[in-house]
This record gives sequence, C-alpha cells and structure tokens, in this order.
Amino acid sequence: MSCPLRLGFAAVARTTFDVALAETTAQATWQALKQAGFELIGEARLLTDQDALHAAARALANEPLDALVALQATFTDSTFITHLAEAVDAPLLLWAVPEARTGERLRLNSLCGINLAGHALTLRGQAYEWVYAAPDDPKAIAMVDAVARAGRVRRRLREARIGILGDPPIGFDSCALDAEQLRHRLGVQIVRLDLADVFARVRGIDETQRAAMYEQIGARISGLGALDRASVTGTLAVYVALRTLAAELGCDALAVRCWPEFFTELGCAACGAMALLNTECLPCGCECDANGTLSQLVLQWLADQPAFGTDLVECNPVEDTAVVWHCGQAPLNMADPATPVRGGLHSNRRLPLVMEFALKPGRVTLARLSRANGELRWVIGSGEMLAAPPSFSGTSGVLRFERPVHAVLSTMMSQGLEHHLALTYGDHAAALRTLAKLLALPVLSL
Repeated sequence: MSCPLRLGFAAVARTTFDVALAETTAQATWQALKQAGFELIGEARLLTDQDALHAAARALANEPLDALVALQATFTDSTFITHLAEAVDAPLLLWAVPEARTGERLRLNSLCGINLAGHALTLRGQAYEWVYAAPDDPKAIAMVDAVARAGRVRRRLREARIGILGDPPIGFDSCALDAEQLRHRLGVQIVRLDLADVFARVRGIDETQRAAMYEQIGARISGLGALDRASVTGTLAVYVALRTLAAELGCDALAVRCWPEFFTELGCAACGAMALLNTECLPCGCECDANGTLSQLVLQWLADQPAFGTDLVECNPVEDTAVVWHCGQAPLNMADPATPVRGGLHSNRRLPLVMEFALKPGRVTLARLSRANGELRWVIGSGEMLAAPPSFSGTSGVLRFERPVHAVLSTMMSQGLEHHLALTYGDHAAALRTLAKLLALPVLSL
C-alpha cells in the first residue's frame, strides 16, 4: 500500500508458564511482522498483569490502527483479550503458537488461550480472526495482511464521499441507491451533483486546455487522428471537469449518469474520461451505479491499484470461460501489452472517446456491494484473466472463474444480482471476507 499498514501489538502471558520461551516467541513475532513491512505500534514485552495490560490498551486506543495483533504468548484467562477488544477500535487477530510434544511440561498452552478468548468474544458479539502458527509462518503473515487491509478500508469508509451525477437511467433498478443505508451501515456519505452544472463546467474548458490534453492523451493511445477531434476534446474536457469537481467536493469516487445526456448535450462519450479517472485511482462508475462505484473504490483500496466496473456479457460452458466487458472505461493499466490501447467510438452511439483494448492476463478478484435482496451483502468471486484478443469493441477480457462458469451464471441469475461487478487484479478475497465480517455483512460467493 502507499503507506505501511499500522498494527497494534500486544503479547499477553502469565508468569506461571515458561516466561523465557514466551518472551522469545513475542520477540520473534514482532520481528517477523516488522520484516514483513508493517508499522508496529506497542511493544514486544509481555503483558502479565492487569495494570500493564490496561496501560498498553490505553496507549493503543489513542492510535489509528489498521489491526490489532494479540499474541497469546502463554495461556491467560479471557479478561486479557476481552479488555483489549473493548478498548481498541481495530480489527482483532488472535495469534497462538504451536509447541513441541516433549512428554514434559506444557510450557505455553497458547492454543487453549485463544480458544478461551474466542468463546468470550463470541458471547460479547465481538468479531475476530485467528491464526495458529509459528511467528515466521508466511500464511500467518498473509492473514495479518488481509485483516489489516480490511481494517484500513473500514476506517476509510467511515469518511468516504461518493459523488452522484444525475440519476440512473429508467429501468436500471440495479443502480438504485439507498443513501441512508450506506451511511448507516458503512459510514459512506453521498454528495449529489446536477448534470446541468457539470455540463456547464465542461463547456467552460477553453480550447487551449483541450488542445493540450489532446496532445497528452495522443501520446498514450493510438487512433485519435481517425476520430472527430471536437468530440474527442469534448471527452477530455469532461475528464478535466470531473477531476476538478471531485477535488473541490472531496469525493473519493463518482457514479455518473453516462448516457444519454453526454451524447445528446455534449456530443461526446463520457467513457474515455472515466477510463482516465479510473487509471488515476478516482473510481468512476457507469449508469449512476453508486454501489457499483463504491465496490470499485473498496477493491482499489484493498489492491492499491485501479478497479474496473464491468458487465458479464457472454459465457461458454464448453471452454468454461466468460467475457467481462464495458464500452470503454477500464483503467489503461489493465490493457494487455499485446493489444495496445486505441481510441474508439461508443459501440451504440457512434461517438468518441472510448478506450479499446483487451484486459491483460492475470489473477483477478471480482466484488459487488449488492442489495438485490433489499439488504446489503458482499458478492465475491475470483478467477484468472486469460490472454485473448478483444472479444468485443470497447474493453473486454476472457475470464475463467474459480468455479465452473455455469455455476457462476446460475448464482447471478438465481440470486437476481446486479449487472455490474467491480474487478481488480490480484487475490483479495480473504481481505474482502474479513471486511464483510467487520461490517457485519453476509457474503455470497460467485
């Protein structure tokens, strides 16, 4: 991530167990986390009594933490962990370590400690994650990373602002917004913008600035010369206006009513502008889909790279593949180097500027904050984007899901899910599932 993930660290123990081994374990865990790149808040020393525990908890409570690692260095009663959980507003990860079967004294009894703590936390309705592993276990470090990423996203959501430009097109029920639901469940604020005001800003972008943008973008994509220049510069003016407006209003993402008014009022497509903004990590969603745009933002924050709002448009059960597509607003860094980015026409409206390319191969995560059943839940899927030529004009990719494609399609249709999914590169399903738990939202797997 752009800034190191911040972990609170507390190692709890009782002096009736092997203190020397517990201290060695705590130091080893601290060093493993530090070497993994985490910023650590707290100390590696053992907290063996309530006074020391309460002092450490007060210090941790004053820090903005992405996660709290509670190392069960030895067995303790559950009050040690429950006090940390109550005092510190951060996702909690319980860590127990294995010990050798020597036939002699049980030196740490760490596993039983997190078992006791987990029961107490469950009785109190407190969410937690856990690992049972040696301090340098890569899988344990990966779990800490997933929990901390989820915790950081939860913190950021409490201050997130989504700009809404216009209203969803008629008949696009899947793009409907319940602003109060988002505010209440996630802390997200909605900022309403009027399309007419946005268009006025676009028209106010002078020719000098449009020409400069034209030259700049022409160096990055091909085919601009074959397109109507006035329409292309219109799209680029949309990009400038939306970027400026988002900065003025403090918006983290924009859900845009991209048609028909951009075509009918401005004579250009919004798609190319949205592709550029997506590339710059200002997520923009089509058809005024606020929840879809928020899904892009969450994936972007988890992955620390852009996300793409897409449709599932074709499935081939024989090849076990699917095509994800949209008309031309995917981030440019998602382009397959084998098929360089070209400027093109919107497939239906026949106006520029849209971005045309095939998505690059690699591991991908798909997600959707869905309200198909009236309540919020996370839809999560994973797969592999394959190297393939463009399936359709615009931006498209050939995807093999982890599950058979007919099962994925059956889930989407039987559950009545929305038609937009957010997509980013990398495997972020574990962090998404942790985030869902932190937000007390159910998960539906694609």
